[in-house]
Amino acid sequence: MTATADHTCGLTRDRLDTLLTAFCDQAGLPSSGAELIKFTNNAVFRLRHAPVVVRIAGSTAARVRTSAVVRVARWLAQHDFPAVRLLPGVEQPLRVDDQLATLWTYVPEVGPRPGGADLATLLQRLHALPDPGHTLPPWRPMSQIRRRLAEPEDLSPDDHAFLLDECDDLEERLDALRYVLPPGVIHGDAFLGNVIAGPDGPVLCDFDSTTIGPREWDLTPAAVGSLRMNYPVNEHLALAESYGFDVIGWEGFPVLRRLRELKLVTSVLPILRSNPSIRSQWRHRMHSFKTGDTTVRWEPYR
Repeated sequence: MTATADHTCGLTRDRLDTLLTAFCDQAGLPSSGAELIKFTNNAVFRLRHAPVVVRIAGSTAARVRTSAVVRVARWLAQHDFPAVRLLPGVEQPLRVDDQLATLWTYVPEVGPRPGGADLATLLQRLHALPDPGHTLPPWRPMSQIRRRLAEPEDLSPDDHAFLLDECDDLEERLDALRYVLPPGVIHGDAFLGNVIAGPDGPVLCDFDSTTIGPREWDLTPAAVGSLRMNYPVNEHLALAESYGFDVIGWEGFPVLRRLRELKLVTSVLPILRSNPSIRSQWRHRMHSFKTGDTTVRWEPYR
């Protein structure tokens, strides 16, 4: 069975279905009728006949992080942290050819819709966990972005050059920042899209970006969401009040905002051709980011 990705054709839906079947066969799970619920950095399937979620890494950047994601999930489980759990009894990550996947116990979204205060509570608990030693890597945001830029689909040479220059500029600006919060464990992509309204309360998911780094970065996604995304509610206000720190008022925020927006633009580069439904929104984001128009609102990728 061959179902691999390359720089020119990526993970098509047929390849994803083939991979899903192979991964489920390894784990002894039925794959028929599975629902593709998300396809950006990872292809995320919910199985119909088992309470399981399958996450297939959608790019080299995602595959590089898969083993670390498994370590993070196990570490959080050891501390009884409210987060999604790896499916027990399965050696993870699973591999088919050069593709990797992780399997997770499905958490039904039956609780009240989480808000900024809920995210603040989760981040406070996460930031209060003991030092994990060598379980987590250090925060290197530009490495992940550069990996995505190394395998873009349908990206013009001009846009590619612009994004590489942006990486160089931001790297210098990040090195000059003086953080005010103590560093430590960070989720790395802490917005409400990564909070599930579980039956026992909100839980965190998606640990692809979990590292040791500046806590200011964990407060940035909600802040940028309030300024850039077309969300119906400004959840940043409740998060800042509950956490006790408003990152927007910190002098280094403009740099972290630019970094967050760069990540939001580049996150889907490896699947631009594979997932046509996101192209229009990506072009919209890229144009406003490149022209420096910070007033334009963005929509979530769907």
